[in-house]
Amino acid sequence: MMLWAVLAGFVGAGATELFRLSLYWGDAWLLGQGGSLVALSRSLSPGLRVMVPALGGLLAGWLLQFLGTLRSGTAKADYMDASTMGDGRIPVPQTLVRSLSSMVSIVSGGSIGREGSMVQLAAMCASVLGQWPRMPTERLRLLVACGAAAGITAAYNAPFASAFFVAEIVLGSIALDSLGPIIVAAVVANITMRLVPGYQAPYAIPSFPAIQGLEVLLFAGLGILAGLASAIFLRGLERSRTLFASLGLALPWRLGLGGLIVGCISFFWPEVWGNGYSVVNETLHAHPAGSILLLLLLSKMLATFATVGSGAVGGVFTPALYFGCMLGEIYGLGVQALWPDLTAAPFAYGVVGMGAFLAGSTQAPLMAILMLFEMTLSYQVMLPLMVGCVMAYFVARATNAGSMYDITLRRLAQSAERQRLRKQLVQDLVEPALTVVPLDADVSSMAPLFAAHPVKYLYVVDGDGLYQGVVPLRSLTVATAEQRKSLKAADLLSQEIQPLSSDLGLEAVFQRFLSHQGERLPVVHSVACPRLLGVVKKSALLQTYSQLSI
Repeated sequence: MMLWAVLAGFVGAGATELFRLSLYWGDAWLLGQGGSLVALSRSLSPGLRVMVPALGGLLAGWLLQFLGTLRSGTAKADYMDASTMGDGRIPVPQTLVRSLSSMVSIVSGGSIGREGSMVQLAAMCASVLGQWPRMPTERLRLLVACGAAAGITAAYNAPFASAFFVAEIVLGSIALDSLGPIIVAAVVANITMRLVPGYQAPYAIPSFPAIQGLEVLLFAGLGILAGLASAIFLRGLERSRTLFASLGLALPWRLGLGGLIVGCISFFWPEVWGNGYSVVNETLHAHPAGSILLLLLLSKMLATFATVGSGAVGGVFTPALYFGCMLGEIYGLGVQALWPDLTAAPFAYGVVGMGAFLAGSTQAPLMAILMLFEMTLSYQVMLPLMVGCVMAYFVARATNAGSMYDITLRRLAQSAERQRLRKQLVQDLVEPALTVVPLDADVSSMAPLFAAHPVKYLYVVDGDGLYQGVVPLRSLTVATAEQRKSLKAADLLSQEIQPLSSDLGLEAVFQRFLSHQGERLPVVHSVACPRLLGVVKKSALLQTYSQLSI
């Protein structure tokens, strides 16, 4: 598996670099300039800045509409689903068309991250690689996760954070059996990208200063602010999706409208184009005024809501880093104005803000801490970063805003369902008992019940419905014909089946079934009041336990 992880890391890095080059060539071919989308936006006339995102949205929407004709089978197209709930097979045609649609949205200025499609392509290549030797499903899923980690590494130059992203968010478990191959794939991808001519990390972060004493509390305050802001961001994304869906427009027109909104915003603020790498780097080094930073934050957030809400294919991971940087810089300017001699430069708060906002919006604080540490390679950042990310995580979690990733929301919902199931009592699984007889029942009334139901016992109750015991089938079979004429249920009564009390938990019921060979057990109200309520079946109990393992 380690050897396959090496190959997944290599092909994942190759797919990511090919997508990046395609974006560069697309910009150069369509608009005459490759490189920074913000620089490209600034070079265009205001009219073109409005029209290009709108036309790009129309084309991207048409490609997604065309994708609907290609969908077939049950394979999970998204790499997160394929590596957890699917069989590890990612359909190639769907992925390629979605990536092309994403490329059109990005090239035309959509306010969305390119990294989502990069990671999807890397995971698809790993899936194809694993299908060639006919890998078992579990291994194929793991190889898809390795490809995803390779794609994230190639995009962000953060191999260990990428590995923990896949383990923490996608797989939902940091287990060594799966984490080992994922780390190998991430490291191989990082080595591969460093060999690519002209490769450089997306963010150029200044040297982080030493943080002294009580200033750490200010970073805790930044974490609280970032947690609240990330919750607002997540709710804004959800509202924008709902709003665009309620318009009832066809997919091309919906994405075209989203592009038009981005274009109108870029008429005044061309910085909203693209994923914001260049704006973040400028902010960390040039230190703009607080009013400029606030306008950049709000305009970019509106553009991102328009792009993502309209249904464009892409990621919001990089925009989250953008928002965190702007928020942190604004906060840093504020605390520096209050305590100019006691606080670090605003860019330090911008760096921690990136991690804190990411931790709140992804609900993955460990990954956020590792990513910003790898970006800075400074031990000085660790203490304020850990405080900010943990605070943001708990504040965002307390708001119930969820996560930017659907798979995290599904996992949280499943966890809540498991907690509910664990609290269930046996009375929640009770079914009517169809094989109940009174104490004075004779053989002529008991024999048809045995014939009609595949059971070995009949339950006996008195006149008040209180459980008295069981009549075993073997008691009738060993009785002679003469004895059967006078036998009553009271004469054949046995106590070999003890009933379950209705207030028992499922774990206790499960233990009883381990020592019981039958399919069902009787349930009474309580030991003190053994009124027969019905039966619980082993199949129903096992079905409940199967839901606990989802």
